[in-house]
Amino acid sequence: MLIVDLLTAAAQAAPQNKFGFKEALEQGGFIAYATVVILGVMSFGSFFILFTKWFEQAKIMRQYNELKASFWRAPSLKDGAAKLEKNSAWRQIVDDGLAAEEAHGKMTDALEAHDWLHGSLARSENAINARLASGLPFLATVGATSPFIGLFGTVVGIYRALINIGIAGSASIDKVAGPVGEALIMTALGLLVAVPAVLAYNYLQARNKRIAELLSGFSTDVLANINSKGAVKPAVARARGAAMRAAAPAATA
Repeated sequence: MLIVDLLTAAAQAAPQNKFGFKEALEQGGFIAYATVVILGVMSFGSFFILFTKWFEQAKIMRQYNELKASFWRAPSLKDGAAKLEKNSAWRQIVDDGLAAEEAHGKMTDALEAHDWLHGSLARSENAINARLASGLPFLATVGATSPFIGLFGTVVGIYRALINIGIAGSASIDKVAGPVGEALIMTALGLLVAVPAVLAYNYLQARNKRIAELLSGFSTDVLANINSKGAVKPAVARARGAAMRAAAPAATA
């Protein structure tokens, strides 16, 4: 019993921590809570955009790998388009190209017809790239503004510390520890939100550039195939066809 009484007395005599995260928010009041909520919304939005755009990009890259294996081996663009997933970026380019081919017969000049086909495919590329880039401005905005939002909370915390010093007449640690701790927390939160947003923006932007290159190359191949009435196909497709023809006699032998 004596040991229990000593432990209980020691626990009661131990100083209570009044400078934790919760206590700092309570001392900061409405401004501290509002800053944390805004930064929390920004952080949630940044991670939501990161994961949703990553899955969207991964789906397009997977569709491109499937396209390389089967699309150009089809006898025509219509047959190749039937093998692609509906509402995919690659299917959109082929469908827009075929629609432009049907409309280009109204052009009296061959140069105008080529420009019409090229412009139609370029518009299709731009639409896909714009869809992929949606959400990235939010990441850029979060990366640029969240440190300043945290800095706003920092300034308010320092201001409250100065007020406490003026009221107390001395810069004692118990008067300034709470507001200064609140200020440092706001600075850390602002950086914690900004850094992932900037990294996510740069990462997704780099992947979008790679997809844009693939879209441009595929669009050029589709344009050449349409203008040549199906005679021109990518070298990869021709090489695969030659390899399959070469492997066929060896298999029968």
